[in-house]
Amino acid sequence: MRPTLAQAATFVEDITALMGRLALPVAQPALRIALAVPFFTSGLTKWNGFFSLAPTAQFLFESIFKLHLFGHAYAMPFPDMLARLDAVGEIALPVLLVLGLATRVSALGLLAMTAVIELVVPSGWANFHLPWASMALAIIALGAGPLSLDHLLARLWRKAE
Repeated sequence: MRPTLAQAATFVEDITALMGRLALPVAQPALRIALAVPFFTSGLTKWNGFFSLAPTAQFLFESIFKLHLFGHAYAMPFPDMLARLDAVGEIALPVLLVLGLATRVSALGLLAMTAVIELVVPSGWANFHLPWASMALAIIALGAGPLSLDHLLARLWRKAE
């Protein structure tokens, strides 16, 4: 006996739903790691030891990086402060993201950094900025997932109530 079209459609729906349930717990940490890696590796280049900002990081923000707005390039405002914020953010936010701690806020921070990077290097939108922004948005939408400190802390919080 041949399955009907409705039975075949139900079977396909069941299989795709199962695939989603199996992939989601793995996809969420994979997204977190994939977004964290480029920012963390960039952040490592901004430091000269523990809490010592590399001179190259300050030089980049003072002399090289320009904001591209409305067809013009402008110097970065407060370059020393931005260099330090960038260097801290590129280390702290990826670490939090990989741990799954304050995940949505960390992803939002990296999304904001991606937006600024897009204004500094507008030619990188297709190869870098679009994938980074997409991953950050997916993390914000989906959350950290069950393999995260956010999930563990939420479970402990619920038990304590």
